[in-house]
Formats: sequence, C-alpha cells, structure tokens
Amino acid sequence: MTLSLDRNTDAVDYPFNRPDDLELAREYGEIRASSGLARVRLPFGEIGWLATRYDDVRTVLADPRFSRAVAADHDEPRMREGRQNSGILSMDPPDHTRLRTLVARAFTPRRIENLRPAAAAICADLVADMRAQEGPVDLVDRFALPLPVRVICELLGVPQRDQPLFRRWSDAALSTTSLSAAEFYASREEFRDYMRGLLAAKRAEPADDLICALIDARDGDAGTGTDRLSELELIDLCNGILVAGHETTASQIPNFILFLLAHEGRWHELHDHPELVAGAVEELMRLVPLGIGAGQARYALDDVELSGVRIRAGEPVLVSIASANRDPEAFDDPERYDPTRPRAGRGNAGHIGFGHGAHHCLGAALARVELQEALRALTGAFPDLTVEAVDWKSQMVVRGPRGLTVSF
Repeated sequence: MTLSLDRNTDAVDYPFNRPDDLELAREYGEIRASSGLARVRLPFGEIGWLATRYDDVRTVLADPRFSRAVAADHDEPRMREGRQNSGILSMDPPDHTRLRTLVARAFTPRRIENLRPAAAAICADLVADMRAQEGPVDLVDRFALPLPVRVICELLGVPQRDQPLFRRWSDAALSTTSLSAAEFYASREEFRDYMRGLLAAKRAEPADDLICALIDARDGDAGTGTDRLSELELIDLCNGILVAGHETTASQIPNFILFLLAHEGRWHELHDHPELVAGAVEELMRLVPLGIGAGQARYALDDVELSGVRIRAGEPVLVSIASANRDPEAFDDPERYDPTRPRAGRGNAGHIGFGHGAHHCLGAALARVELQEALRALTGAFPDLTVEAVDWKSQMVVRGPRGLTVSF
C-alpha cells in the first residue's frame, strides 16, 4: 500500500544533530520507526524528503532513478548559501563514470596498501612527538590533523611546504554558515589556482605520485570531446581528493577516541587486543555520525516508492547514513558497539559509513589504513589516555573536535 504523506504539512527544521557532541539525534529513530521519511527544511534551498531507513538509503544512493547532476537545475536543499555544483560528487553516469574510472586507474588498492608502512611510521613519529611534550597536549594539532595531511600529500605528491595551506581551504570547502557565497567561491578559486600551478609543475617534472598518475591517465586518454577529462575537472578532482582525504579522517580520529573512552573498558580492550583494531574501525564507522546532517540531495527522475511513500519526479531526497547504520531491520542490537560484529548475514548488514553505489568513497581503503594505524599507535602507546578538554568545531558540515587536550 502506498502512503500519502501531506506535502503541504509544515516541514521540520533540519539538521537535527548538535555540533558539540557525537550523539545521533532522537528524531532519526522516531522517523525511522514511523513512516521512515519526513519533510525537512534546511537553512537554504527548497523543502526535501529525508530518508532514514537502511534499505531506502541504499536505494536513493544506488538507484539510477535518483540523480545528483540535476540538482544543478534546482534550488537544492543545503546547509550553506554557496553551492558545490562541480566535481565528481555532483555528477551522474556517464560523466561520473569517466572521472571515477580515471581515479580508479591511479588510486589502486596496491598503491594504498603500500602506504601502510609510511602511515605507521608517521604515527610512530607523532606519538614520539607527543611523548616529548611536557604536560597535556592537543591531540588534534599533534596527531589527528598531521597524520592524514602528511599521508594524502605524500600520496598525491603535494610539497611538504604547502601542507599548512589545506586547513584553511578545507575549512572553507566544508563550512556551512561561516562564509558568504562570495567568500566560499573566492576560496574555491584560490584553491583551484594553487592546483593549476601544481599540475603545471608536475607536467614539467613528473614524479611517482597520484597527481602524476592522474595527469598521465588524463593526458594519455584516447578519448576526445566529451569523453575526455577537462582541465577544470582534473583540478576539481585533485582538490576534492585533498579535502576528502584529510578532513574526514582528521575528524574521525578524535571522534573515535572520544567514543571509546566514553564506553568503559573499550580503549584498554584495544590496547590489550590490537587484533581487534580492524573490526573496531568498522564498528566505529557504523556508530559515530560524522556529519552534522544528511549529505547532498538526490532528485527523483521518476515517481519512486520508498517505504510505501511515493516520491514524485523532481523532488529532492536527502539520506541519513548515520540513521541507516542504526536501523534495527538491518543490524541486530544496532546501538551496541561490537568490534567482533559479523559484517554479513541476517541482522548484520554491511555498514554504509563510506557511502554506497556509484559515489561510494574512493578513499575508503586509505581511510581504513589511516584509522587502523592511528588507533593501533595511540592505544598501544597511551593506555591511560585521559581527555582534559574538547573544543568542538562549529559551522561545519562535519562534526568533531577542533582541539582535543589530552594527558597520558
């Protein structure tokens, strides 16, 4: 039976989550337990649907009847005035496939796994630096931020001297209300200008890094016209990898620490049983909501039914991955943290913390390497880690500490 929810009913204000904790707002569970969908109003753009159930979220993320690209033709629901309407995350196949294939040819599992020793060595260096400090230290400044920045810049081939620039550009790319549209676009163009210069330098002096691999794949592409990657697409692709490749991991490292320390015995468990680290990362990806709210909207190209509710063609749908990852129809005892949880089978669906479908996170393997090595190094070195103070980010798409003062 198809439900008929009143589209004229006042939408609820969104997002629900607070920026200064890691809880999943109760509204998600309430919506999930009722119709599964709700009409929501974001700070900017038109009213949209919010999907909260696991099966519905996977459908919206993977079904070709839902489009990211057509959002450019609408006043899409969003959290900031400026719009991110370029880059791989704003595309549908075949344009998306073109870029995705290019990155996949350079961003290989072997290349990522070969970074594990370097990531472990960076972790060891950062731990030694923390030990050398007198008194409490800021774990974000001393560990969580430099680790992914150094790894992603090493992978891409970004000069070490330029690495401090990315904090400012990344903050601008992920800000919500802290920047006007003009400031947002100005920062984006500044970032593009930097990458344009770096690409020129790489073409003049090639090296064995991801940017050069992307240049080789793009410049050597036999395709022409619309089949060939434009220079701006290459620039935005490299910038997107830089932002996504460090900001999310830099946020999740302290988030994971706070979650584990808040659950008695879980930090010491990883110290005593480091073999549980890989499973812990998967479970933490499922349970710790990184975003302040849902991600980018998809637009229905045809009438589509979700949980018995008819979504009309042309209507936007946002998805809550965090809510889907706690759906009791997909996970047994979904609120419980269990690093030994099976990853398949009835009642143990695979988490979608890295997304699903065509836009599944390209950097998932890299994030796993970094998060695993970070937890292994920190729990091994600091079994009695204690949080002294937390300075939460604000006006950002992602949640997490901007500063995390710890003692050990």
